[in-house]
Amino acid sequence: MAQTAPQPVQPDFRSGRREPRHPPLLCFSGHQASGRRAEALQNVQRPVVAMAAEFANGEVGTRHCHRRGQFLHGLTGIMTVITDDGSWAVAPQHALWIPPGVMHQTRCWGAVSLRTIYIEPAAAIGLPGTCQLMEISPLLRELLNEAVALPTEYETGGRDGAIIDLILAEIRRMPELVRSAPMPKDRRLARICEAILRDPGNNHDLDHWARYGGLGRRTLTRLFRHETGMSFVQWRQQVRLMEALSRLTAGEAVTHVALDLGYDSPSAFSAMFRRTMGLSPRDYLRWGDPCGGAMHD
Repeated sequence: MAQTAPQPVQPDFRSGRREPRHPPLLCFSGHQASGRRAEALQNVQRPVVAMAAEFANGEVGTRHCHRRGQFLHGLTGIMTVITDDGSWAVAPQHALWIPPGVMHQTRCWGAVSLRTIYIEPAAAIGLPGTCQLMEISPLLRELLNEAVALPTEYETGGRDGAIIDLILAEIRRMPELVRSAPMPKDRRLARICEAILRDPGNNHDLDHWARYGGLGRRTLTRLFRHETGMSFVQWRQQVRLMEALSRLTAGEAVTHVALDLGYDSPSAFSAMFRRTMGLSPRDYLRWGDPCGGAMHD
């Protein structure tokens, strides 16, 4: 469905109201509708195209890829993105760059309001060749909101084109966040990892996962380190840390996150967090809050 250009509207000075600059935002709900829209956008004759989408809590997308690169940012909720090489938890303070042709799958935690742009490979020169989680600046966040309100076939030489050019410049300067869990290539290990990513808080032991994957305990241990560069316990802890960081920065209480991720107590979770991050969850949240606001336990 093509998005039509907005018709000029004369401001109503008598009422004192200022008419909106953009028409109502065209937003697609659910993976099926947004998937059809994303597919249609791949062939639009513009270097960058944008889309707004809404997803319900718990929605899981199918594995897919795009001809264009994708830069996605959720205004609300958390979106977990899984590829053959790793997984990333994208919180509202972050965005994820997915290069052209990378197969991926998503899962939503909470209601996700997504802003995403698709970038032609020629326009993506200088962007990373692998998936990369990034900080997102207030400027870039507002630019993405502007981009999804533009006509699909916007004017490349005027204000619309300048917004797109600035978006690309901002993405290239965003700092990387190293928060991923590498995915093993072995299908048996990948099956285990996918199950853990679906439920990071489960506390099944190594013997359970060896049976689940159809291999011996010692084989699992040896293969896991060979394919991911870390032990099974370290990998699961990294997955839990990723989920914790995203959910904490989204405003969830420390106690709730700790128990939901399988820790016996908030203090056990805080001890892990401090060993890994070098500061407590409470201090991490204060550090990431520009207003220094109070945090909930």
